Amino acid sequence: MGIKKNTVSVTVVTHNSEPFLARCLDSLLAQDWAPLEVIVVDNASQDGTASILAGYQSRLQTTFNSENRGFAAAQNQAIRKANGDWVLALNPDVVLDSDFVSHLVHAGNRNPGIGTVCGKLLSASPNFEVSPERRLDSAGIYFTPTFRHFDRGMHLPDGEEYNGAAFVFGATAAAALYRNRMIQDITVEGEFFDEDFFLYREDADVSWRAQLQGWQCLYLPEAVGYHVRRVFPGRRQEIPEEINRHCVKNRFLMRIKNATLPLYLRNFLPATARDIGILAYCLLAERKSLGAFSFVLRNLRRTLAKRRIIQKRRRVSNSYLQNWFRFRPVTAPVGNSLSQQLQVPEFSSSPACSALPLPTAGAQSGQLTQL
Repeated sequence: MGIKKNTVSVTVVTHNSEPFLARCLDSLLAQDWAPLEVIVVDNASQDGTASILAGYQSRLQTTFNSENRGFAAAQNQAIRKANGDWVLALNPDVVLDSDFVSHLVHAGNRNPGIGTVCGKLLSASPNFEVSPERRLDSAGIYFTPTFRHFDRGMHLPDGEEYNGAAFVFGATAAAALYRNRMIQDITVEGEFFDEDFFLYREDADVSWRAQLQGWQCLYLPEAVGYHVRRVFPGRRQEIPEEINRHCVKNRFLMRIKNATLPLYLRNFLPATARDIGILAYCLLAERKSLGAFSFVLRNLRRTLAKRRIIQKRRRVSNSYLQNWFRFRPVTAPVGNSLSQQLQVPEFSSSPACSALPLPTAGAQSGQLTQL
């Protein structure tokens, strides 16, 4: 893959995306950043997705799969075709402001230790309308001591605490800009997104692997997008059975690969309580998700092989990792030196988030520029 400097490759995976796709592509092709390379992989859509893509044929690279290979595998297909030094993974149910890409790229280029940049995603209706109170969809992702991840600010009003640039644990792949060099650095056995995940949690897994290898994720509020989210925590009864099963499966795959022993022991009680609750719920109320546990057991050897690769590459300390796993979102201020000594963070007075110092990031070095 020949990487072209300043080119941004945008990778979009579609599957029955007709209601949203045209608006997404129009906003993408109206970006004020050039050159822009748009790569679309369709996962055997049965609606009018193919017809919509035909209307953009001269401006896109398109691949049509004969079967639904899942979000992770299809994104990997698209990423392998990408030539840009940055890759924007984008969901077809997201619309972007015209300066979204340029804001992210300019910020990411400030320091080579930044591997991911994400903007402010606002919740939108299926018609991409935003309510007057402007509620957040995502301002980055964070993990709790139960090893559960959430989108920072989801459903909350777009308040002042989300208007400053900050380092966060990771980004939702609904609209995440990844440095191509980071993609190559954290790819395991040829896969950036773990294809065993199929869909759901694959972006959290990428974020965890990136943190283990010392890559930073920057949240930039000036870059604004609008997301029609259809899967929410706490609404399992309304979610397709397949997604619920993948959700359970991927929780355990992600932890087996990424959790260090000290991190697991520190969070043993809340994580185990959550695990028992999930197992009990599947046994009593969601028996079709029990297949998640058999998948994990059948593929345990392969997952452990991935773990050995990931843990061998780890560049950050356990104390640094442990600081990210809190019951409320944690951020690190922009402008800190990557070479500073690790220290326990002092929590801010705001209940919305806590401040965290940046780590010594192994192969990364240098001074972060104030954005």
